[in-house]
Amino acid sequence: MLPFARVTIIGLGLIGSSVARAIRAQMPGVRITGYDSDAGVRDHARSLNFCDDITDTAGTSVIDADLVLLCVPVGAMGAVAAEFAGDLPADAIVSDVGSCKVSVFEALSAALPGVTIIPAHPVAGTEKSGPDAGFATLFKGRWCILTPSENAPEVATERLRSFWQRLGADVETMDARHHDMVLAITSHLPHLIAYTIVGTANDLEEVTQSEVIKYSAGGFRDFTRIAASDPVMWRDVFLSNKDAVLEMLQRFSEDLTALQRAIRYDKGDELEALFTRTRAIRRSIVEQGQDDDAPDFGRKH
Repeated sequence: MLPFARVTIIGLGLIGSSVARAIRAQMPGVRITGYDSDAGVRDHARSLNFCDDITDTAGTSVIDADLVLLCVPVGAMGAVAAEFAGDLPADAIVSDVGSCKVSVFEALSAALPGVTIIPAHPVAGTEKSGPDAGFATLFKGRWCILTPSENAPEVATERLRSFWQRLGADVETMDARHHDMVLAITSHLPHLIAYTIVGTANDLEEVTQSEVIKYSAGGFRDFTRIAASDPVMWRDVFLSNKDAVLEMLQRFSEDLTALQRAIRYDKGDELEALFTRTRAIRRSIVEQGQDDDAPDFGRKH
């Protein structure tokens, strides 16, 4: 039995279009309705034909929905929810795909009082954006974290769990605040570091006569991939999860200072011990199936 018969996807970028494509592939009996605030995106999504219907208003898109999935920047969740609040069926479940959970739940609860809200975060994506960027296997073998509130109906949580499992994800349930702290170190801080390093390199371009870009080694090149992620989405992530990000940034700054001292005072044993530990972490990520061990990340040469 399908967990939902009618799914509405609001926001038709990388994640939203991937969800639609995955539903088509794994649950062909589900009717998919899409909406995006950008008329150009709506028209292009219609030409790509990954939804059964694409409406011109948020309210129209949710009229008969069992599940409404918000795939918009976390800073826009409340405003978008307010647009369709008056048209939402009483028994519909509302969820999202945002990288911050506490702020999203607060925003959705304020806009949709009395509605069943089960926040979710599929930990998957690429640096690409837009409806062309989506693909049906994006969630296969990736984690999707559900953060239901204490009073959330268990049956609603289980329906959403089944939905993401059918799309290929491994599903975990977690406290929202704990989620935000974990993602601050595993996702948000790495993006912040990548944006900073690439920005610094850009500032040095004139000094080095373009040698930074010309001689980009693997490490810098991979930072630029992360730094190419959607700027609006990541602006909202940092502002919405600011407490956890600032706490992790402070910890990172302290560790960086210790590393500076080790280099300055020729403490080679400390450096080697750190690099040995971090190498082991990389191996464990590969062993758990979150990446593979193909040379140069599988790039073709």
